Amino acid sequence: MNGGVWMKTESMIRGKGIHIETYGDKELPALLYLHRGPGESCYDFSFHQSSRLKEHFYLIAIDQRGVCRSEAISEGEPFGFQDLIEDCEAIRNELGIEKWSVLGHSFGGFLALAYVLQYPQHINKVLFECPTFDFTLTSKGLLRKTARLFNQYNQPELKERAETLLTKELTPKDFTEIYMKLSDELGEKRMEIYTHNFDNPTDYYTAYSAEEWDRFYDRSEYHYTLLRKEGIIFTNVLDKIKQVKNPMLLMTGEHDPVTCSEHIKIFTQDAEEGEVFHFSSSGHTPHYEEADLFEKVVCEYAGARNS
Repeated sequence: MNGGVWMKTESMIRGKGIHIETYGDKELPALLYLHRGPGESCYDFSFHQSSRLKEHFYLIAIDQRGVCRSEAISEGEPFGFQDLIEDCEAIRNELGIEKWSVLGHSFGGFLALAYVLQYPQHINKVLFECPTFDFTLTSKGLLRKTARLFNQYNQPELKERAETLLTKELTPKDFTEIYMKLSDELGEKRMEIYTHNFDNPTDYYTAYSAEEWDRFYDRSEYHYTLLRKEGIIFTNVLDKIKQVKNPMLLMTGEHDPVTCSEHIKIFTQDAEEGEVFHFSSSGHTPHYEEADLFEKVVCEYAGARNS
């Protein structure tokens, strides 16, 4: 399908309906995109990058099992982090792809690292966009950014609460959940934790109504609840980077609190075939904050044609 898109909201993958989008010619190098979360969607990535990257890649973007437009996970249905890895492999087989590169954003980077560790023979290169490999480090970075915003918006008591939490010895799960609850106090300003450049917003409501998004995110919340209960997502996997032999690119944002300096330091010293690219005008989402540059970097690194 030359330059086209194939979409099936419920492509049956390992017995479950998975939302899969494909863009571009199947003869182009294959690239799988794994979204952030747990429990977000590939929608914003496709909105900003599908028209760009389809000229260079056979691009595959999914809503992970139980997320948004994929089939909901039923109560009592077995589900865990390993299912997300196995779904990637099953999708690769379903699409007849021998090897592909993988691009993971935020939590998608955590998933991409786990995937390449288990199936390195089926992956060319791994690209990480502002990933987290340690939820404690990430939650502390997010709390620091939240404290700065509380200060900026004259909320001294909340600023002090955030700074006090940074001195506590907490589990990764506790840090994550405390951050999420406290950051909600920012209300409409909460996205300023993540986004630096708001000039290129995502249109969520042309394709789907507000009611549909509410229903989608109800599914995602259950997906995240199950992963949180299982606990694998709270594992520090920074020490796993040295085990990867595949080429890897770490993409960071100047104003991103998620991929902290310790992440970058360990990646730089431990990645056997690792490179780093820094987006100077981005927060957590270079794929829309610096969309044209993001396209260029991905194309040049992943060896796409016509780049």
